[in-house]
Amino acid sequence: MQQKKKNEIVIFQTSKGAVEIRRDFYANTLWASQADIVNLYERDQSVVSRHLKGIFKDGEIDKESNLQKMRIANSDKPVVFYSLDIVLAVGY
Repeated sequence: MQQKKKNEIVIFQTSKGAVEIRRDFYANTLWASQADIVNLYERDQSVVSRHLKGIFKDGEIDKESNLQKMRIANSDKPVVFYSLDIVLAVGY
């Protein structure tokens, strides 16, 4: 019988501190919030936001299959998480 793997947290170290990113074994990807991407690449939020808009506008990556909205404890609104493909596209 195959064991089910749980989602894990992957921690990357940047010069400003650690960035936690959720790993999804079932979808075989990582999920990061916009804040995680900002911290990972050490860029201003507005720069990351512009990159994200450009990626979706150009159709570089399918928006529907690469976004997930999740409720986070102590948050009024759902938080948008981006797949590894989008995280890499922002960095490129």
